[in-house]
Amino acid sequence: MQIKDFRVDQSLKELTEHRTVVLPIAVYETTINQNINGYIPLHWHDEFQFVLVVKGEAIFQINEENITVQEGEGLFINSGCLHMAKDKDDSGCAYVCLNVSPSFVLSQELYASFVNPYIQATNIPYLLLDPKELWATNILDSIMKINQLIKQNLPYYEIDIIVQLTLIWKNLIINGIQLEYEQTEMLKSHRMKQMLNWIHLHYAEKILLDDIARAGGLSRSECCRYFKRILKKTPLNYVTDYRIQKSLILLQQPESNVTDIAYQVGYNSTSYFIDNFRKSMNMTPLAYKKKYMSDLL
Repeated sequence: MQIKDFRVDQSLKELTEHRTVVLPIAVYETTINQNINGYIPLHWHDEFQFVLVVKGEAIFQINEENITVQEGEGLFINSGCLHMAKDKDDSGCAYVCLNVSPSFVLSQELYASFVNPYIQATNIPYLLLDPKELWATNILDSIMKINQLIKQNLPYYEIDIIVQLTLIWKNLIINGIQLEYEQTEMLKSHRMKQMLNWIHLHYAEKILLDDIARAGGLSRSECCRYFKRILKKTPLNYVTDYRIQKSLILLQQPESNVTDIAYQVGYNSTSYFIDNFRKSMNMTPLAYKKKYMSDLL
């Protein structure tokens, strides 16, 4: 299943329900450039995420760091970490994504000793799964097996999935990485989410840099440093990009009007909205709307 529109709440927490009918787990195959934005927007979720790139190359941003992941490689993305993905060099990148609730990885009796310390560790926002490493190859193999098990839906497949999840987690923790816990890193993540949450609640209103900084309990200059370091853009540029993202959803509605949408996403000028939209999407809002409608036919 391809998820083309990553819906998120005001804090960028993904709203997709990551589970099958009976298990707190989801596996789906994603082609990055088929997303509504042409990339996977910044988001986070409580679930662990395991990725296996099956075609092309992707650039994943996880918190502040960019990682190139090639065909055959994968990633472990820790619970609560901000992340996004873009296709690299129009490679048609596709990947298998496994999301799983941390509480389902191991039994309740083992969770405190073998799972929770990894969630709390501030030095593991992600791990690159390099097939040259045996432990990583074992994880990548299990991702594919789980994907096949869900597709086949054979009797007792749920038990087989539990076996594969146990193998995944065992291989992840035997690589020997030392866990670290830094309060400053935890605070940084919390403040960033507070500022994003404020923007997503107020994007349709007039937004000033002072407002964003205040939401994170930071000075204007420190607020700008946070955005530059983590999102590689200024706070107000992020506001513009977010408004354009919200307008894409509205433009897909048959009766939508460009002028109305401009005001709904926080613009006081239709021409300014159209100009920003063209810079971001390389087409006008009306051209995007026509293209989307024609693709439905």
